[in-house]
Amino acid sequence: MRAYTLEDGAVKESSDLDVVRAAIASKKTTWIDLDAKESAEIDALLEATLAIHPLTVEDIWADRESPKVDDFGAYLYISAHAVKRDGDELVPVEIDIVLGDKFVVTHDVARATVDSLREEIARSPRLLARGAPWVAHAVLDRLVDAYLPLIDGFDDDISTLEDDVLAKAGTPEGTAVLGRILALKRSLQTLRRVSVHQRELLLRLSRGEFAAFPAELIPYLRDVHDHFVRVGDLADSYRDLVTSALDAYLSVQSNRMNEIMKTLTLISTVMLPLTFIAGVYGMNFEHMPELKWIYGYPFAIGLMVIVAVGAALWFRHKRWI
Repeated sequence: MRAYTLEDGAVKESSDLDVVRAAIASKKTTWIDLDAKESAEIDALLEATLAIHPLTVEDIWADRESPKVDDFGAYLYISAHAVKRDGDELVPVEIDIVLGDKFVVTHDVARATVDSLREEIARSPRLLARGAPWVAHAVLDRLVDAYLPLIDGFDDDISTLEDDVLAKAGTPEGTAVLGRILALKRSLQTLRRVSVHQRELLLRLSRGEFAAFPAELIPYLRDVHDHFVRVGDLADSYRDLVTSALDAYLSVQSNRMNEIMKTLTLISTVMLPLTFIAGVYGMNFEHMPELKWIYGYPFAIGLMVIVAVGAALWFRHKRWI
């Protein structure tokens, strides 16, 4: 745990719980950044010193599947989601924010937003001097901004994927392409599921439903919401593109399979009369005139060649080959 307190126009950093309690008691603007490990001392700080409800503390340490916002009067609890990319898979990362009058508590296990915020506060106390709501806004703003490079990465991947579909579908390398398509489809579905709930959360904040955010901050929250709406729209469009890529993969694979079947069918059609000729002259009846003819074998071979070449020329005339 690290706490950042504004004292005499400067930011003081501390991990001492007693120092944090003294700062809270003196109504100094304080940002408490929790780490990933739960402890009884931290729980006591949250519940006893900050008067945070035990159920909220439980939500802070737990992983929730969907974002939410709860107004407890004395404080506002926000559970938002960032995302991180692991190969072609997307993994939601929960970020908890507890906003009080003079304090803000964050719990960002993946360090998706708070590291850059800590660097900004270390450079200048201006953000912390504006108040706890502005710190909470900065966390949400960075959370949404982190989606944009990820969305751009999907754009590049889908463009490459479309080229690979045409080049590799129906070949031994096609299995890897299909795996990438399905992985991207799952990732975009995860992104869409998160964005639907988070867009509603940001909309409620941008409407000024909660007194924890002052009126002068509402336009900035609207800007955050607008940016995230764009993220959701892009996620929907990319999901449609990946679905189209999957349809194209199956279509190209089917076409190549049809070409293979066509080739095999033509070969079988050419071989069928040759098999018939060989079968007729392989019956070995005693009174077959050609069996004792000196030119019988060359005649049979020549007949097979003529039939095969004639069939091939006919297929070419029909543009089947």
